[in-house]
Amino acid sequence: MFTFIIVVLAAIMFEYTNGFHDAANAIATVVSTKVLTPRQAIAMAAFFNLTGAMLGGAVASTVGKGLVDTNVVTMTTVLCALIAAFVWNITTWWFGLPSSSSHALIGGLCGAALATARGNWSVIKWSTALWPKVIVPMLSSPVMGFVLGGLIMFLLFVALHRFTPHFVQTTFGKLQIFSAAWMAHSHGTNDAQKTMGIITLALFTGTKAGSFNQLPPWLDFLRTPTFIMPTWVKVLCALTMAAGTAAGGWRIIRTLGHRVVKLQPVHGFAAETTAALIIQGASLYGIPLSTTHVISTSIMGVGAVKRFSGMKWTVVERIIWAWIFTLPATALLGYLLERAVVAFAST
Repeated sequence: MFTFIIVVLAAIMFEYTNGFHDAANAIATVVSTKVLTPRQAIAMAAFFNLTGAMLGGAVASTVGKGLVDTNVVTMTTVLCALIAAFVWNITTWWFGLPSSSSHALIGGLCGAALATARGNWSVIKWSTALWPKVIVPMLSSPVMGFVLGGLIMFLLFVALHRFTPHFVQTTFGKLQIFSAAWMAHSHGTNDAQKTMGIITLALFTGTKAGSFNQLPPWLDFLRTPTFIMPTWVKVLCALTMAAGTAAGGWRIIRTLGHRVVKLQPVHGFAAETTAALIIQGASLYGIPLSTTHVISTSIMGVGAVKRFSGMKWTVVERIIWAWIFTLPATALLGYLLERAVVAFAST
């Protein structure tokens, strides 16, 4: 029971960092275009992350029971996965790099599960989940974001070239509020679900192991004999992500909103609409997408159409390296943490 409490606390900490780390992506453009003040944007993003987090459950099921064999997972496995993801989140946030909290959590879980299984690679569901629902989307979604963002921006240029700059600025200054809200909502439907899946996995694992057998009747809500996400887990994760969003992620907002390319409201609208479309579609099919990858490449695609030479490619390169290293780095960290805990326990 004590380990479970630590797992839940670690999950809350991770979800909180996810809120100010990844949710900053949802409002970076609307802040940088000065359509909303930072305080207004954060309040809006917190609310719509909350609404999004309360809907659906397909992504939570994928993360909780679809990636690794739940028969070998222990509370320690889940805890090490969360710690690995938390460390990576804080490290990349410190350097202002919009890396993927989703891939950090997935990498940590796979690495920790592999360590628990003593190097038995069959514990990872490669062909049914990791490859089609993580690796392929990891490679394809940034390309989709770049191409679709560029296409939408090009179509807007064609449609709006006869209008005055003042009209375009005013109109899309209003429209961008809606696109940013949709982006924040879609972020909640995908990203918050991942921590919900992890906590449900801990509940399911604890129930199977008999950890909750001696609990008093008023704690019966913890017993989860089948992998079904409890309502209280949804509420806890949704509120935690909203609180994290309210804390803000100014380092990442500066990177995406200012350092990659200078944006106007019409560009922010195109990028946010692109990202929201892709993320919402992925959530419907239970794909734990990296919202960071999608919004970042959407901004890049929009910026490339606006002015290819205006893109700050050195910043883009740093972001891409962070993406590449996220899965292997967190998998290795999760593996080492699990092995260290086992070695410590055996002494």
